[in-house]
Parts: sequence; C-alpha cells; structure tokens
Amino acid sequence: MLGLMQSQPLLISALITHAERHHGDGEIVSRRVEGDLHRYTWRDVGQRARQVANALDAEQLLFSDRVATLAWNGYRHLELYFGVSGSGRVLHTINPRLHPDQVAWIANHAEDQVLCFELSFLPLVQAVHARCGTIKKYVALCGPDQLPKDSGIPHLVSYEDWIGGRPSTYDWPTFDENSASSMCYTSGTTGNPKAALYSHRSTILHAFAACLPDVMALSARDSVLPVVPMFHVNAWGIPYSAALTGCKLVFPGAALDGKSVYELMEQEGVTFAAGVPTVWQMLLGHVKQNHLRFSTLKRTVIGGSACPPAMIDAFREEYGVDVLHAWGMTEMSPLGTLCTLKNKHLAMSPDEQMKIRLKQGRAIFGVDMKIVGDDGNELPWDGKTYGDLYVRGPWVVREYFKGEGGDPLVDGWFPTGDVATIDREGYMQITDRSKDVIKSGGEWISSIDIENIAMAHPAVQMAACVGMRHPKWDERPIVAVVKRPGMEVTREELLKFYEGKIAKWQVPDDVVFVESIPLGATGKMLKTRLRDQLKDYRLPTA
Repeated sequence: MLGLMQSQPLLISALITHAERHHGDGEIVSRRVEGDLHRYTWRDVGQRARQVANALDAEQLLFSDRVATLAWNGYRHLELYFGVSGSGRVLHTINPRLHPDQVAWIANHAEDQVLCFELSFLPLVQAVHARCGTIKKYVALCGPDQLPKDSGIPHLVSYEDWIGGRPSTYDWPTFDENSASSMCYTSGTTGNPKAALYSHRSTILHAFAACLPDVMALSARDSVLPVVPMFHVNAWGIPYSAALTGCKLVFPGAALDGKSVYELMEQEGVTFAAGVPTVWQMLLGHVKQNHLRFSTLKRTVIGGSACPPAMIDAFREEYGVDVLHAWGMTEMSPLGTLCTLKNKHLAMSPDEQMKIRLKQGRAIFGVDMKIVGDDGNELPWDGKTYGDLYVRGPWVVREYFKGEGGDPLVDGWFPTGDVATIDREGYMQITDRSKDVIKSGGEWISSIDIENIAMAHPAVQMAACVGMRHPKWDERPIVAVVKRPGMEVTREELLKFYEGKIAKWQVPDDVVFVESIPLGATGKMLKTRLRDQLKDYRLPTA
C-alpha cells in the first residue's frame, strides 16, 4: 500500500517561487565590484531569474546544457543560481583563482555553452576564451555603460542588456528531480580536477538539512553573510537555504579583507557568517588591532580546513561569538558534520565543552559515516582509534561527471581521504588527510594537532606541519611557520611551547621559518607544494 499524498518533484525553481510568495520583501544586499552597495528583494531575484531563463531559451540552450560563471558573491550571481537551474540547465561555478590552463580545461571538459563573468575577471577570460571551443556566448556581469569597448572577446554583451529586454514571466518547467542542477570541480592538487554533478533533489535535501537547529539554524530572523565563495561548493548551499527560510542575505563581493568584512557586518546587522579560517584570521586581526566589538554577530560556521583552537577561543571568549566547527567536501554538496553541543553537555565546564567544540561534529541526518582500518573493516567509535573516513547519503556523489577516475565507491561508501576518530556519542574529529598523516616509528602523528598548537603562539600567523624522511623513525614532523608582522619567536621558544601540550615523541623535530605557506584556490594549505619548497631540507637529527 502506498501513501495517499501528493507527489511533487523537489526542484530548485520551487525555492525561488516560495521566496517570492512568502518573503518577497526580504532584503538582498551586495557589495558590487564597483564598490557601491546594491539593495533589492527576494521578489526582485525571482523576477530577474525568470528573465535569465528567457535569455537562455533565446540562446536555444538545451535541457542540461551547462552555463558557467566566474563571479563573486553578489545579486547577479544569485539570479543565475535560480534562473539557470530552474529552467533545466546546469549551473557550473568555476573558481577564478585557478590557473588559466585549468580554467580552460574545466570549461572544455564541462562543455560549457555560456560564460557569465565579473569584469574583474576580464583578463582571465581574455587569456582563455580562444581555447574554450564549446562556449558560444560571453556575458559580462555589468550594465551596458561598464562594458569594455575593446575586450577582444567576440560578441561580448552586458548582463543587463542580455536579460533586460526579456519578459519577467516564465513557466518553470517540471522534470525529474534527479536531473542535474549544478556542478563543481574538485580542487585536487594532483591530476585534472573532477566534477561533482549535483541534482535538484540532492540540493533541496541539503538545503533543508543545513537549516536544522543543530546545523546552521538559519531562519527569517537572520542576516547572513556568506564569505565562503559562491564558486566554492555553492557557498556551502547557503543561497538555497536562504531562499527556503527567507533570511536576509549580505554579499561581500570581492572585498574580503578584515576591514571591509567587519564594516559590512556592522552596517547590515549580520547575525550569522560562514567562511574558511584564513578569512576569519584577517577579520580577527582587524578587530583586535582597532579594539572593536561585534554588535550583532552571534555565530559563525568555520569549515574548509580545521579551525585552530585559538580562533575558537578568540571568537567565544573575547567577542561572544559562537563558533560552529564544520566539515564537508565538494563531493558532499558539501555538508557532512557540524559541531553543536547536546543537552547533556550544557552543565560541563568551559574546558570540557571546548574539547567537544574542537571536533568537526556529529553527522547531519542524511549523512552516514564510518571509519575503517587498512583491512577495510569498520573500527570502533571510541574517540581514540584512527581510521579512514567513509561516508554515504543522498547528497554524496555516486560517481564523477563523465565517469572520471572510475567508480569512486567502496561497497557503496565514498572514501573521503580523511583520517578521523569518532567518539561514543558520534562526534567525529579529523586528525589528518590520509596523504598528510605522519607515521613515526609505526605510530601516527596528527599534523593538525601540531599546527593548532603552533597557531596558539601569539607570534605565529600561520603554521603547516609536514613529515620528513628519517633513517630510524621513517618520518618525523617539522613545522613551517609564518611569523606575525612585527613579532619575533625563535626555534627554541616555539619548540618549548609544545611542552605539556603534546606527547614528547610527537613534538616536531624542527621549526622552519618561511615567508609564506602556499595556499590553494579555496584557501587550503598546499602541503605538496610546501614539500617541494623544502625538498633540500634535512632533519637536524637525521
């Protein structure tokens, strides 16, 4: 016997229709590339998204054709999120921080038909457009008065001209909810990137899950600042969750420095923000240096890489901002876990609570996870046993676009490449990437633990731990450190700083001071490149 309920496909067009009908006057604020602030409402987003859909129809794009973007977080990008996917095409957000060769390869591999780009990325488009054989239309995200006259890009049109003459009425099509809605390429450091191809169903389910009280807890009472880029796993799904809940959206555009982000937060009454640790480092640096406070910010989700404990402490103890540690992947849409306390933890001391907050958190409903050993067998959830982290769920990839890399699953589970522990209450903690874990004398050493301790030193701005070959112990850890401007710390002082914080055999053998640590396109440390820089280094004890 089947249930006697209505059956309607879960489609992204339903999100913008809901946003228009039920919180049409909700505000969207965007800092534009030109520097000014643009304001309008969810009702305006819906109207202009339908104009986008009509523009795509006029280009004679077929169902599931790809429309690419090279864009910051802003209102025009938001319109493309709904106009492209809602009309049955696939939104392809390209990371503009990639090398031109990678951008060209990705656009060709995706077979993009249209590319919409910010004028700040014009040099990048000029460098790659002749190599992008499938792109038939280039659209600059600007008005006609800002369109460059001699761009060198044939038939370049401004976004406002492209959609301006189109009707604002459009009948969103109905189709299978498992149809592709958007795609993001992984930021892998070896080989060509692979694309995760999200469906309408997976996107809607992910949007629902993100709003849960123990996840992002988004509501119509929030003013949300997604600092995480819209080209990075769809800004962690926040644009979709925002349409679902009707929260105010505040987009920072290209201005991601501490001063600009802080001023936008204060001006727009931001209550919730999301981003990677490197952005929050700049924000905290600005706030501390200028003796400022947050008047409305209540909570922030930090993901992308492990959040240093010193950062969690600074936000909570000095500024009263609750830090929610999160973990996920491009292949997971991206949310997998988020760290919030249970009722039983509320009576604990702050120190005991902090031990929990430092973990990446509990699996969100919809995500199942386990840790396995080298033999493939599942390991116990005791908070101590390390294993390779596997996941599965309705917003986890089944395979990559065009079958790149073959079948990625192991008995239906996706191997994340992370090494983790899971405690008895289901709190997961990433201890390393499988490629970065340091094995010394048969024992594992977490590079993340070593980095977090270094980052707690007041003179350290950034730290990266890597393993170096050792004739006796196989590998030994060293820590590469970038000092804060105007501050000094010696090798001996920093090594002494580890005393009592970690087992003696886990203390790094050396400190190497560097001008900078290489970062990838999404702000993650590139340890492969760091190892290349240190290829001539020799351990003092080797």
